[in-house]
Amino acid sequence: MPEQSNDYRVVVLGAGGVGKSSLVLMFVRGTFQKSYIPTIEDTYRQVISRNKHICTLQITDTTGSHQFPAMQRLNISKGHAFVLVYSITNKQSLEELKPIFDVIKEVKGTTDGIPIMLVGNKCDETEKREVDKGYGSGQAHLWSCGFMETSAKTNINVQDLFQELLNMEKNRPVNFQLDSKKPKTQLKKDKLKGKCVVM
Repeated sequence: MPEQSNDYRVVVLGAGGVGKSSLVLMFVRGTFQKSYIPTIEDTYRQVISRNKHICTLQITDTTGSHQFPAMQRLNISKGHAFVLVYSITNKQSLEELKPIFDVIKEVKGTTDGIPIMLVGNKCDETEKREVDKGYGSGQAHLWSCGFMETSAKTNINVQDLFQELLNMEKNRPVNFQLDSKKPKTQLKKDKLKGKCVVM
């Protein structure tokens, strides 16, 4: 068997302004940034301990523009799992995911067995909703991927999103607990108990 890398790479893709960076920052740091700053590319790492094995969850937050197709293909080629984000307040942002899904299929050869989550972000903005939940769920069904609605702003389903994505990984089961309020000594004790902690 080939030796597995300790890095588990999650690539976050979607149109500009849908909240990709906000989702990642809420998950990694527990913070929400109100102002919109376009991302070129950012990578965040979280150390995960599971059954005395350490692996690094590497989350790549990609650009929302179409200016860097080569960079997008490279990220997809290196990715183990994918989060496809649209805004429920912008139907066009869901349409823009379709060619991205096609690129994943093309680069990977297939999407069978690859953890992919379709995410409708900004679900707290119900009065501005343009994409019905059933429509998003139907699109996920067509792609045979997971589906969830989230709100980075109010921290709805953010941790559940990444947990669900990791639950879809058949080859390398990974679990985590996110509790940044615990002191480091407590985190070490939890690790020794065989629990999984994201730091």
